Amino acid sequence: MPSLSPPKLSGLLAATYTPFHADGSLNLDAIERQAEHLGGNGVAGVFIGGTTGESHSLSLAERLALTERWTRVTRGSKLPVTVHVGSNSLADARALAAHAEKQGAVAISAISPCYFKPRHGRALVQCMSEIASAAPNTPFYYYDIPPMTGVHLSAADFLGEAESVIPNLAGLKFSNSDLMTFQLCLHAAGGKFAVLWGCDEFLLAALALGGTGAVGSTYNFAAPIYHRLQKAFAAGDWTTARQEQLRSARLVRCLTQTPGGGMGAAKALMQMLGVPVGPARLPHLNPTPAETDQLRRELETLGFFQWIQPL
Repeated sequence: MPSLSPPKLSGLLAATYTPFHADGSLNLDAIERQAEHLGGNGVAGVFIGGTTGESHSLSLAERLALTERWTRVTRGSKLPVTVHVGSNSLADARALAAHAEKQGAVAISAISPCYFKPRHGRALVQCMSEIASAAPNTPFYYYDIPPMTGVHLSAADFLGEAESVIPNLAGLKFSNSDLMTFQLCLHAAGGKFAVLWGCDEFLLAALALGGTGAVGSTYNFAAPIYHRLQKAFAAGDWTTARQEQLRSARLVRCLTQTPGGGMGAAKALMQMLGVPVGPARLPHLNPTPAETDQLRRELETLGFFQWIQPL
């Protein structure tokens, strides 16, 4: 079967939050507001049902419904949808992949199984091949995120081994701080693969090494910071680019130091911006009303609400 030659995903893709009602049930009606917000902030697409989307806290039925609503809401828009379909159950992952293709997703992505972990590259390639083959006409991106999966197999080696096995392999979502491997991935197979950077707090480093695309959670609420960063980098204005990257780092630190953790804090921040994505599900915790008020004060002190004014 010949390999696909799809356009590479590039630009800033927002890793979206899965919206819940106050009682923790899925709130699909909020997706239209999310899409409107993200489109207004100029992101290049959305990556749904991933880590930011709390995929491992969703049932299979909920993940299918999430894909169906996002693809319906964005159909005909300039907001293409990439669906994360990874699961510890390869049967579930295949079902999610086939469904995403049927719904018209622009691409699919999958983390490695992470309870019973592949111990060798060959096993990882076989797992990803099983998933990708369920959506043979849709570009597939392996999602490398060792801090969450505990799978530390080289993504560069994966590309080398998988190129001839997975016809629709398009690249990686690289949520990994290993910049040496990132470079090797960028240049694998003559640079044919898209390597989407996944660490928002040092996007500038990835751009300096030749990265052209990124997937991140902070693009949901801070895209203007990164648009300015990219513009400054392209113009050779390193002073401005570094300033914007420092703002990103300070923002990430502010959120992750909030009691209960970054997921609940970030979803509370979305609420502050008028995008009701609701609370995080357990085992994540959510800030109390007092902690949310404190978070707002800290963001105001940083200057966050000025930083996110559009260009």
